[in-house]
Amino acid sequence: MKNSLLLAGLGSACALGSCSVETTQQQQKPNIIYVLADDMGYGDVSANQANGKIKTTHLDQLAAEGVRFTDAHTSSSVCTPTRYGIITGRYNWRSTLKSGVLTGKSKALIPTSRTTVASMLQKQGYHTAFIGKWHLGWNWAMKDTTEFGGEGWDLKDFDNLDFSKPISHSPNDLGFDYAYGFCGSLDMAPYVYVENGMPTMVPDSVSENTGKYSWWRKGPTAADFDHEDVTPNLFRKAMAYVKEQAETEDPFFLYLPLPSPHTPILPTEEWQGKSGLNPYGDFVLMIDDWMGKLLASVKEAGIEENTLIIFTTDNGCSPASKIEELVAAGHHPNGVYRGHKADIFEGGHRVPFLAKWPAVIKPGLVSDETICTTDLMATCADITGYHLADNEGEDSYSLLPIFRQGQLSQPLREATVHHSINGSFAIRQGDWKLIMCPGSGGWSFPRPDDKEAIKGLPEIQLYNLKDDPSEKNNLQADNPEKVSQLKEILVRYIQEGRSTSGKPQANDPIKGEWHQIDFISANN
Repeated sequence: MKNSLLLAGLGSACALGSCSVETTQQQQKPNIIYVLADDMGYGDVSANQANGKIKTTHLDQLAAEGVRFTDAHTSSSVCTPTRYGIITGRYNWRSTLKSGVLTGKSKALIPTSRTTVASMLQKQGYHTAFIGKWHLGWNWAMKDTTEFGGEGWDLKDFDNLDFSKPISHSPNDLGFDYAYGFCGSLDMAPYVYVENGMPTMVPDSVSENTGKYSWWRKGPTAADFDHEDVTPNLFRKAMAYVKEQAETEDPFFLYLPLPSPHTPILPTEEWQGKSGLNPYGDFVLMIDDWMGKLLASVKEAGIEENTLIIFTTDNGCSPASKIEELVAAGHHPNGVYRGHKADIFEGGHRVPFLAKWPAVIKPGLVSDETICTTDLMATCADITGYHLADNEGEDSYSLLPIFRQGQLSQPLREATVHHSINGSFAIRQGDWKLIMCPGSGGWSFPRPDDKEAIKGLPEIQLYNLKDDPSEKNNLQADNPEKVSQLKEILVRYIQEGRSTSGKPQANDPIKGEWHQIDFISANN
């Protein structure tokens, strides 16, 4: 679909009165490409951190040609929950997954009855594709259907899986016309590609890597699954998809969730040593280079003008990158922000977010608006004229006004909720952030399981991010009214099942107690 040429032609045809409004609107719907890097920090994009030691030339160019958000957040500080929010427009903690992540064996998290970005766009005439790391679970065929076995952390957990048969509850069942990828992270077995519901090959070996940076867990591995080539393979497939769809008349949505620079950290030979830092730095440079190739493929296909391209990441940089090595060399992967992946602190969930759409977004725009990765659903709905029902995209706000206007007269979101790996909550409004736990809620000091470190700390934390972006000075004792105000909003969001306007919805039930929301009843 040569959108730039189509638009020019439509302009001439409509001037002559020979084109219908319906046809114009259909053909003017933009292509949408959403690229999600994995475990890459806010400061790893050099446009976000001028004194950083990794120069991301192509991502910087993407920012220069579109909009760069300085206050973008993932809905969670770990993989699976953030991906849930992106696909559904709903906060991850409303699902049955209240903490942690899934594995490569886990069953599907998103019910087929729930509207996704893909199913919504599919109804709008889009061809939809997923290429990459799913990490939202699907249902593998099993030899013995009465015995699920282990959860997917050990080699023996995969003995009952039948890779010769199709999976069920796949991405295809959630709105994707084309789906190619693998189920968990690149360090989580099984190491098997699945294309449109069918494993591409039956595993014929077991692989494991115990390297400092390159490690992955022992598990069944198919002959066509080369860990080092996974990221290049996904980009090659994405570019082939772009080229193919550009020749059709329908708009397309491409969801490209990368497995990198998450472990295993595997820069290919040409990138090894190029950053002057460590393999993580090399891996980020490699991703930047492939992004350059992807952007070039869009331009070469003649569809650049009316294609919205978003690049973001699923949480902050991980300790697996050896953050201490990077900092010692002068590079701060999460910028000035405290903490890292898994944490409730800013370093866990403040991420790079870049968007380019030449037909709409003026180049060089920098937005300080607080946004969230759940906002894709409402953005796509707004772009295509779809009205979200009350049970669709309950926590999604449209970014289209920012794309069109740049600065807004009032905040886009009333408030934004953050979530850590252990299910701890925080809420942000304006300059203020309230954290409903005494420590990091994740992997940095003070960890939730470090009882000595936690003992004596206030049960909650309050920070003014304008004055204290590194979250060093807890102001909760001096600002009881602000604490009460923010807690009230958070409680309302939880109890009403939504943070947008509309009829209250139910959060997904779980077995047992949802202990992370005990603060609702405390002191009430």
